[in-house]
This record gives sequence, C-alpha cells and structure tokens, in this order.
Amino acid sequence: MIDTRALPTELFIGGAWVPSSRTTRIDVLDPATGHAITTVADATVEDGLAAVSAAHAAFPGWAATAPRERGEVLRRAFELITARVEWFAELIARENGKAMPDARAEVRYAAEFFRWFAEEAVRIPGDLRVAPGGATRVLVQHQPVGVSFLITPWNFPAAMATRKIGPALAAGCTVVLKPASETPLTAYAMAALLAEAGAPPGVVNVITTSKPAPLSAALLHDPRVRKLSFTGSTAVGRHLLREAADHIVNCSMELGGNAPFLVFDDADLAGALDGAMIAKMRNGGEACTSANRFYVQRGIVDRFTEGLVARMGAMVVGPGYDERTTCGPLINPAAVEKVDALVKGAVAGGARVLLGGTRGAGCFYPPTVLVGAPVGNAILREEIFGPVAVLVPFDTTEEAVALANDTEYGLVAYVYSEDLKKALAVADRLEFGMVGINRGLISDPSAPFGGVKESGLGREGAHEGLMAYLETKYIAAAW
Repeated sequence: MIDTRALPTELFIGGAWVPSSRTTRIDVLDPATGHAITTVADATVEDGLAAVSAAHAAFPGWAATAPRERGEVLRRAFELITARVEWFAELIARENGKAMPDARAEVRYAAEFFRWFAEEAVRIPGDLRVAPGGATRVLVQHQPVGVSFLITPWNFPAAMATRKIGPALAAGCTVVLKPASETPLTAYAMAALLAEAGAPPGVVNVITTSKPAPLSAALLHDPRVRKLSFTGSTAVGRHLLREAADHIVNCSMELGGNAPFLVFDDADLAGALDGAMIAKMRNGGEACTSANRFYVQRGIVDRFTEGLVARMGAMVVGPGYDERTTCGPLINPAAVEKVDALVKGAVAGGARVLLGGTRGAGCFYPPTVLVGAPVGNAILREEIFGPVAVLVPFDTTEEAVALANDTEYGLVAYVYSEDLKKALAVADRLEFGMVGINRGLISDPSAPFGGVKESGLGREGAHEGLMAYLETKYIAAAW
C-alpha cells in the first residue's frame, strides 16, 4: 500500500517543493470512503505567477537545448513510469476511484505519450523553397510557442498530464500544470518523476488551487504565458477562451462529448458488445469518449440489449483499489447527484430501467441500462459521465446518422457493421472529430485526438500534438 506520508504535496516551482502563501490546504479524498488521503498546498494567484516566472526563466535555455536531449528526458520519463506501473495505478485508484485494471491501462497509456514525443522531438519540420518570382527563398521554421499553461481534469490524472507535457517539452516549451484539485497527487508524482528524468528546474511546474478561476485569469493575462491547453467541460472551456482572448493566447481545447454508438443489423454481436463495454464502462463511464447513446438497428436490438444487460450486470462495484472491483465509485457526491438526476428525469419521461438505476451509498452508482428514453430527454442531450447506457432502436441508416449528429458535441462516435463500405460511408457523414469502426477504444498517442463543434479546438497526440506547441516563422532570404 502507498505511504501517503511520503507523497509530495507542496507546490512544485522552479525545481523545488515550496509551500503556498495561503495557509489553508486542499483535502484529497478517497471517493470510495469519503475520507481524506492527505492534503496538498492551495496556491494563490501570487504562487501561480511565481510558477510562470520560473517557467519564463527556464524557457530560453530549454528552447535552445538540442532536440535529441529534450527527447532523451522524455524517454527516461517513459522508462521510469513503465517501471512503476503498479505504484502509479494504486495512486490513481485511491485518489480517483477507478478500478485497478483501468488504472493500470491509464498508466501505460500515459507513459506512451512520453515515448511518442521523445521520438517527435527530433522531427520538428522545416522548409526551404524558391519563391515563384525567383527573387527570394522562402525559409519556414518552427519555434516553441513559449510558456504553456496546462489545465488537466480529474478523470485521467496521469494521461491528461503526459498528453500535454510530452509535446510541450518536445517542442522546447516550459510549462505550468494545474491539475484538478480532486486528483493532484498523480500530477505531483509526475513532476518528481520528470525531475528525476533530467528536466531542468523551471521546465515543469505544478500548482494546485481551490480557486482556479482567479488564478487562471491572472495567468492568462500575464503576457509571458503564450499557450493554453485545457481539457475539461465545454462550459469552462468557453470561459477560458474569453479570458485568453484579451492577450490572444494560443489555445487548444479538448472539451465535452456525447458519443453515439451505432450498431447495425449486420454487426458482429459479440464484437459489438465487447466494444460497448469498453466504450461505455472504461473508467466507469467518466470519460469524454464514453458512449452515452446506443442506437441499435431494429433487427439486432433485442439480442444486443440482452447481452449488454448481462455484461453490465456482471460487473463488481467497489473501491477501485480492491482487485475484485470492475466498477469503482464516481469522483464525488456532485457527480452522483448529476447521474441520478439524469436517470430520474429519463424515467419520469417514460424510460424503463432494465438494470440498476438506484444510487448506492456514498459515491457509488451501479451500472445502469435504460430503454425508451424519449428523443430530446436530457439523458440523450447531456454528457452523462457515469455508468449509464441508454438504448434507442433505429430502422434506417439515415435515421441513425440524424440521431447521432443531433448534438452540439462532436468528439467521438462509434460504428459497428461487418459491411466496411457502409461503415466508412457512415463515418464520413458523422459530425465528429474521431470515429471508431468496430472499435470501442480509439485513443492512441500516435493518432490526432480532438473534436469538432463544441467539443474543442485543435488536436492532441500524433504529429499534430507537437505542432500545437510550435509557432511558424517565415524568413524571406536572397542569395
């Protein structure tokens, strides 16, 4: 068991652990029990600006560091995480609540971002060509954007940090990371690991605060901060974009989702059920990529429904760090209240509960399957962020596409059909940044992750993720 007394809990600024200038601290709670694991420092605006100062001072040296050397720091970080999978997994299970199999998968996924961007660090592109008129050469190069403010959510505390830190460091940027106050311990552990891997003081800074709005506003109005990368709700994303507009801060936004899961009559039933369980129950449904709306064609809907109820009903609900658990608690009481209200609203609107539907004690909510929710009900319009699947039958491809696209969100969609031509044609018509065909898990560090419409701006992962931390500079030269 992790010794919480040995965990770093102060602010990490300029390569040192420093106390906040605020005397109060933030309780980190175990969602399974509601009891405090430990407390962490509660940063003030002044502490946040001190982190910016450290990142700004370190930026020229880090930007001038050879790409190979920057990559080697990330490579060593990958190796250190890989050697400590069990330790990080237990830490995540304790502060986040997710089941250990999910926690282990997250740690391995998080590590891969460091490995991928260790390799990308030496692949920053450039271009030289003769201008059409022949008088000059067009020289194009890419330079690090500068101090980057990274805001990460609680649902993937390791992976969302590495998905941002990896490309930022590879590009030559320095960072100030503000993790969610629900899950700060993983972020602080990651800061310690990066320092061990050789990241110079000030390159990575981590701060936690109970008052994120004024701190974020102050940092986004500091002219030294030139990049914001945020993962979280669409509502908070809108607010941050307004704050960033005053100084025209470069922004990447990975926001909410409301993923449709389309199952056609010709789908492989077992494969579709396997994919549904991954897409719905990964992290207990607390994922922006989680399948919320299951649109199942009439000819297969009864068999699919029966299979999904059986599989979700077999899940074991309990503390995430109990090895028997396959569905852990939700993150906090507010999350349970939201899920419970959505289910009750759906039932009041005419939906039927086939499984679950009644909240448990504390932060526990059972795997739940609903049918018959009316079109337009909140449970089909909002991001559920919990272990609730809503099944809706459809008849035609046109109907399925229309239902799937009927949302302001556009992050990810899933399509199951053995007819690849049809599946690809449907994918083309779906208004989402990512589509999984016969796949319930699409996240990959080598692929561009991101959405359209109100699900975000820009992409993370792949080469696009590196370019998000680089500015293009054009030089006209004649010789």
